[in-house]
Amino acid sequence: MTDTKFRPDWTETAPPAGTYRSIFKYGNPNHFKHPSDAWYEMIKRDFHLRDEDFVTRSAEGLKRVALNRPSSLKPNQIEALRSIVGAENVSCDDYSRLKFASGKTTEEMMELREGIVREVADVVVHPRDKHDVRQIVEYCDRELIPVTVFSGGSSVNFGCRPSRGGVALAVSTHMNKLLEINEQNQTARVQPGMFGPAYEDALHRAPQLWQTKHRYTCGHFPQSFEYSTVGGWVVTLGSGQASTYYGDACDIVFSQEYVTPAGAFKTLDYPATATGPKVNDIMKGAEGAFGILVEVTMKIFRYMPENRKYFSFMYPSWEAAVAASREIMQAEFGRPAVFRISDPEETDRGLKLYGIPDLADKYLTLRGFQPLSRCLCLGSAEGDKDYTRLVAKKIKAVAQHHGAISLSGYAARKWERSRYTEPYMREDLGDYGIVIDTLEAAVTWDNLHRLHEGVRAYIKSRPDTMCMTHASHFYPQGANLYFIFIARMNNPEEFQKFQRGIIDSIARHGGSLSHHHGVGRMIAPWMEGHLGKEQMAVLRALKNHFDPHNIMNPGGLLELKQ
Repeated sequence: MTDTKFRPDWTETAPPAGTYRSIFKYGNPNHFKHPSDAWYEMIKRDFHLRDEDFVTRSAEGLKRVALNRPSSLKPNQIEALRSIVGAENVSCDDYSRLKFASGKTTEEMMELREGIVREVADVVVHPRDKHDVRQIVEYCDRELIPVTVFSGGSSVNFGCRPSRGGVALAVSTHMNKLLEINEQNQTARVQPGMFGPAYEDALHRAPQLWQTKHRYTCGHFPQSFEYSTVGGWVVTLGSGQASTYYGDACDIVFSQEYVTPAGAFKTLDYPATATGPKVNDIMKGAEGAFGILVEVTMKIFRYMPENRKYFSFMYPSWEAAVAASREIMQAEFGRPAVFRISDPEETDRGLKLYGIPDLADKYLTLRGFQPLSRCLCLGSAEGDKDYTRLVAKKIKAVAQHHGAISLSGYAARKWERSRYTEPYMREDLGDYGIVIDTLEAAVTWDNLHRLHEGVRAYIKSRPDTMCMTHASHFYPQGANLYFIFIARMNNPEEFQKFQRGIIDSIARHGGSLSHHHGVGRMIAPWMEGHLGKEQMAVLRALKNHFDPHNIMNPGGLLELKQ
C-alpha cells in the first residue's frame, strides 16, 4: 500500500555556495536529519498548526552574501599580513569575512535567513603554525588591530563574532595535527585546530601511527564533536557526553602553549605541582581574551570499546531519577561514562523523537510509569571489563531501589547512534518559523529542583512553548541542567528578549550562567553580577597584563574592557 501521509518538503539539498544558508547550516552540507512523523504530528498539535502551514517555507537564506561594507584595514596592513602567512592564506572577500565571524547560535541563524549581518571581520588570516601566530599577534598589537580566533565555528554564544572587526584568525585550516603521543605519560600534544573525529581516529590508530602498545581515546565527546576542535574544547571549558567518567575538558588538559601580546609561554608538564596559583588553569576557558592557544598537551585514555556496558531505565518520577543519580555519583563504586536523566516532558517527547513504538508506551503505562511523570535514564560504563561490569551492576541496583525498571541497553544504544545529529533539525524547523535552542547551567544537588522548577516555569509562561530538560554531566556535588526550548518565533528581537529572560531566570534561581558552552558575548553582561566585583577585578588585571592594548577578542569573554 502506498504511503500517502503528508510530510513537509524538508530540504534535501546542500545550500548553494556563497549563500547565507551555507554559513548557518550545521555540519556536513549534504547531511540532513528530519523530524520523525511522530514529532511532526506533535509539533502541529502543540503549536496549533495544520499541514497547510508546512507547504511554504519562510526565509531560507538562499541569497548570496553581499556586505557592501569595505574593510577598515589599510592596504599596507593587509599586505603586511600577507607577507607573514602568504597571499593564499589571507582572504578579504565578503563571504569569508562573514563566514569566519559567525557561529551557530539560533539568533545568528534567524538573522542570516533574512540577510541581516552584524559585525564581520575585516580580513581572514589562516596561520600555518605557531610561529605565524606569534608574528601576527606582534604585528596586530603594534598596529592596534583586533584579533578574534575562529576554530571550529560551532560557538553558541557569539564567541566568534568580532566586536570591532579586525583579523579573524582561522586556526583550523592548517594548525590541525596530532604532533606527538607520549605513551609513558599517556598524553598527546595536539594543535588547537584539530577536529574531534580526526583526533579520535588518530588516537585509535596510535599503534600504527606512533608505534604505541595500546589504542587510545580522547574521552571528550560533545554533541558538536564532529565539528568542534580540541582547542575550542579547552578555551571554552567544554564538557563531553562521557564527562562523568573522563572529566570535563579542563580536567583533561595537561599543559598549554600560548601566544599573547605580552609574550609567548608554555605551562609546565607535571601531573601536580605546589608552586602557587596555576597559570595553566587561568588560561583554560579564557576564550581568546588573554592570548591564543597554539598547542595543547592532553591526557588520553586506553580505548576499550569491547568492555562498554549499556543500560537504560525508566523511573516513576523526576524526584526518583534525581535521588538515584545523586546516590550513584556519591556511592564511590565507580562512575559511568555517559549518564543522562530526562525530565517528564523530555522523556515523553523523546520517546516520539526516537520512534519508540506505541506498544512500548502502553506497556510502561500499564506498569505504572505514567506519561508526564516517568523519566528516562540512559548511559554506559567504560574501562576495564571488571570495572564496567561492577559499575553497571551497582547502577542497576540503585535504580531498582528507587523504583526504576530496566529497559536493557536498547535506548542507550539508539541514542548513541544519533547523538551528534539532533542539531541538524534546526534548519528544518526554522524553514517553517519554529526555533529550537538550548541553555545549560551547573547546579548543586540541594538547589537542583528549585532551578528546574523556576526556569521551566519561566519558559512555560510563554504560551505554546515546549521545554525539555535533562542532566547529562554529573559530579558528587551536583549536576548540570540542560534546558531545550522550542517555539514558533520569526522575529530575532522577540527571540533575543525571551532567551535573555531565560538567562535571567537561571541566575535568579541559583544556576551557573554556563556549564559547558563558555561565555562569549552572549553571557558576558551577566558575569559581574555572577562573579562579583573582586573576582572580575582579578580577571581584568590579567587582561591588562596579557593584552594591554585590548586587541585580543575585544568585547568577548567577560566584557573585559580597560
